[in-house]
Amino acid sequence: MPDHFQTETQMNTPNTLIGPQPQSDATSAIAVERQVVERLTAGRAQIEAELAKVIVGQRDVIEQILIALFAGGHCLITGAPGLAKTLLVKSIAQIFHLKFQRIQFTPDLMPADITGTEILQESPEGRKLTFVRGPIFANMILADEINRTPPKTQAALLEAMQEHQVTAAGIRHALEEPFFVLATQNPIEMEGTYPLPEAQLDRFMFNVVMDYLPEEEEVAVVTRTTSSKPAAIEPLFTGQDVLGFHEMVRKVPIADEIARYAVRLAAASRPHQPAAPDFISEWASWGAGTRAGQFLVLGAKARALFKGRAHVTIEDIQTLAYPTLRHRILLNYRAEAEGVKVEHITKRLLETLKPPI
Repeated sequence: MPDHFQTETQMNTPNTLIGPQPQSDATSAIAVERQVVERLTAGRAQIEAELAKVIVGQRDVIEQILIALFAGGHCLITGAPGLAKTLLVKSIAQIFHLKFQRIQFTPDLMPADITGTEILQESPEGRKLTFVRGPIFANMILADEINRTPPKTQAALLEAMQEHQVTAAGIRHALEEPFFVLATQNPIEMEGTYPLPEAQLDRFMFNVVMDYLPEEEEVAVVTRTTSSKPAAIEPLFTGQDVLGFHEMVRKVPIADEIARYAVRLAAASRPHQPAAPDFISEWASWGAGTRAGQFLVLGAKARALFKGRAHVTIEDIQTLAYPTLRHRILLNYRAEAEGVKVEHITKRLLETLKPPI
């Protein structure tokens, strides 16, 4: 990584590294895999302890973001202002020793402001165009209020999110690995916003909803933030650890009937299809695509490891159905007029579609 690259967060390098390593034989490979799984399971308590220094509550939100991180997916975080969305993402970047960049999306933001641009510079060989990297060249990107910027600028993230690269003047520039985009949007004030197109929404693994805290936890936040400064976050892992976790997640076995259940769950959300229940055709104008099934299975594998299991269960699929389908099922006018929410439709789907015994 270039020395001149400026990041918002500067952190010390942890003493331990676990990542892809050369293996001499199958036995040593299994031993390393077991070491990674054990470290991930034990690290869950450490991660929660570090986040508890600055974040109160929001356990489901934290779990979903970490599952996406371990699975290598991007997250859309929906919540009102002042719920510590930025602080949470920044703290997770510190724990995993990842380069962090925050991009504030505004109506006048241009694509080159994100990806970078070419400028004319003097050199011993004469003047030449040099590519200056934009803030997208980091490990963890917080795209703050992504729905505040026009579609042209929103589309600048599409290639980066899907291909982990950007193209400038016909030249491809690879992004640093691991690479995650966590985008926030404010669901309250919609004036002057540009809703994300379905093609870009589908790139996000989860749509995580951050809601207001219960009274006791909100009192704890107010008391803590008005007394002393929070303790510093200690890095526990590295980017290489995260890449190792990605490999381990994909190796978690899943039964054929559970994978088929995930596919049927996504297919049942598509209106006017043979597998769709009547209420889907009544309330939905569009359903989840193939990526929904892929992310359900991948997220379920990561959740299994996160819970200390070496296999996927139906509960993993059902729990992650809400953040996976929340931004993929589009409601029609009838549903909006009747006050039907996507959460209600997802619950009905889980009740209607019987899991394998």
